[in-house]
Amino acid sequence: MSHGFELAEAAGGVEPVATGHPLVAALARSLAVLNRLVVLSSSVALVVASVILSYSVLVRYLFKAPTYWQDEASVFLLVGATFLSSAHVQERRGHVGIEALTGFLSPRANRLRLLAVDLASFIFCAFFAWKSWTLWHEAWVDGQVSSSTWAPPLWIPYSVMAAGMTLLSLQILLQILAFLSAERRP
Repeated sequence: MSHGFELAEAAGGVEPVATGHPLVAALARSLAVLNRLVVLSSSVALVVASVILSYSVLVRYLFKAPTYWQDEASVFLLVGATFLSSAHVQERRGHVGIEALTGFLSPRANRLRLLAVDLASFIFCAFFAWKSWTLWHEAWVDGQVSSSTWAPPLWIPYSVMAAGMTLLSLQILLQILAFLSAERRP
């Protein structure tokens, strides 16, 4: 199993996003800055979610007072942190992947395998982003809320899901473009 750290080696020792067409490299640098900001806010969201859940446990245990909002608020924060930080993880090729064929393939075949995986991932993530934006739109227009007592609007988790998948799709697309532009350079 791989965590993607050896992908620079599999791609022939070249980090694809750092090379290639200047426009692709500039877009990759811009997205990297955005990814870092998103990761910082996702880190804060994780801490806030843990504080909310700890508060809930203490209030229920010490004061026997129920809290009806903490689970959903924590889930919203965790969904946001997970989806929004996925582009940052992809930027570093940190998503878990199975690399059973890597040792059997030539460097050129490994690069083509990586391109095929990136293309399939992009298609899936772009479709997921599109469907998430349609869910967000429906929730926004129809005023949909969750079925809990607290009843927060559903456009909130749908918006972070859609934004996260959009960022992930852009990150994968930039990596594909960087790969293709690096392949064309002598």
